[in-house]
Amino acid sequence: MTQRRPTGRWWLIAVAVLTFAAALAGLWGRATYGARVSADEPQYLLTATSLFEDQNLDISDELAAGRYLPYHEIALDPQTFPLDESNRQVSPHDPLLPALLAFPTAAGGWVGAKLALALIGASAAAMTAGLAHSRFEVSRLSAALVTAAGFGGLPLAPYGTQIYPELPAALMVLIAVAGLTTRSDTTQDRHRATVLVLIAVVALPWLAVKYVPVATVLGVALVVRLRHHHREVLTTFAVATASGVAYLATHRWLYGGWTVYAAGDHFISSGQFSVVGTELDLPGRSRRLVGLLVDRKFGIAAWSPLWILLPVATLSALRRRPTGNILLAAIVTVTWLNASFVALTMHGWWVPGRQLVVALPVALILIARWVDERRPLRASAVAGLGLIGIVNWLWLAFETTTGRRTLIVDFTDTASIPYRILRHVLPDGQAATHADDLMLALWCLALVWSTLALGLRRAHRSSPEPTESESSPDTPSWETPTRPSVQDLSGHHV
Repeated sequence: MTQRRPTGRWWLIAVAVLTFAAALAGLWGRATYGARVSADEPQYLLTATSLFEDQNLDISDELAAGRYLPYHEIALDPQTFPLDESNRQVSPHDPLLPALLAFPTAAGGWVGAKLALALIGASAAAMTAGLAHSRFEVSRLSAALVTAAGFGGLPLAPYGTQIYPELPAALMVLIAVAGLTTRSDTTQDRHRATVLVLIAVVALPWLAVKYVPVATVLGVALVVRLRHHHREVLTTFAVATASGVAYLATHRWLYGGWTVYAAGDHFISSGQFSVVGTELDLPGRSRRLVGLLVDRKFGIAAWSPLWILLPVATLSALRRRPTGNILLAAIVTVTWLNASFVALTMHGWWVPGRQLVVALPVALILIARWVDERRPLRASAVAGLGLIGIVNWLWLAFETTTGRRTLIVDFTDTASIPYRILRHVLPDGQAATHADDLMLALWCLALVWSTLALGLRRAHRSSPEPTESESSPDTPSWETPTRPSVQDLSGHHV
């Protein structure tokens, strides 16, 4: 009997193409009225140029020559200062993203850099859908639908062409998740998976020091997964320790401090660690726990309502406790806490959701699992919510391309009808009036109630009894029980 050929990877290619197209919608959009890219973006481009042409991080000659003028027409804030007698100036941003963009920038300027990031975003989308299907047992329909809806709107779509390390970091997290959820425990496969996770853990801080918390989560998960292989655990600790020492020593040598912020002119008087603020108002920052989701201007659900499903999807996943969910929830939770209590602000000079992007593809896997429990009804809801997010993004992208709006200065003045309707029921965290505080409290209560009602009650009704491997205390909750075959990201058995 002839075996029917599988449909292959075409569905993943379709997800990647749609994501790439959504990102390209913002390719020609202007960040501000005086510059095509702004804030930290020119710094990354100048460093990429210096790495390609001079093979160093010194951007003093690029600043003096005005190499930023093709993409930043007005005077540029250098963000740095001479670090030694040679007047060496180093951008206060970690160097891995400029290293990744060095050749694309040399070949195509700022357009080449943005195209490279759009390709990274497309790769992340394909990997998100592939992991959801092959490692987390989500149907192809749910995986493709949720991934396309998430990557087609804010914040994932705009960061496909915003020159920041957010999507490369998200791709590193996905690579680590792939390694941590491999379905084979043979020595060769285990070593391969360990290498993947270690690459991600080591790379994340070099993209930005703010990714150390999520890298720590991935490192701990790897140690737990290898707990029965003591030699490999010791090797993991050795690699992590060596990479940490190398990171600190290199930063001390290149930037004059333990972090890149030591080279920033903004931190001369306050010190490099003031990047998280000089007065930590933890009760005040706790408002971000809800505001990151529903803030009128910078809440991700304000722009793409799909994300309103994340709390219930996360709780439902933890309630059911199927394979891998605790790992995914830990990544999302640590990222959310970092954005709430460690980041200086959520209302910055950037597209909304910047501090969350690293974990949002993982969050989409959680949402896809929740959708797959009752696919027809929940898939329809995701399609509708995702469509609103896509419309908001394409509308804003068109406005920023035609000069009516910009991605950073006045994006909240967009004429997008869905956003303009929804914003009236959302709190403004920047204004923070009594009415906004009341609205924030009401949203908090609504989210808690709906999350408990849907995440616990419905999960309890629809949850199957756990299998022996899932309930066994010897199997980590993020580790898939060993099976006789392994699936690649397209769902093939190999």
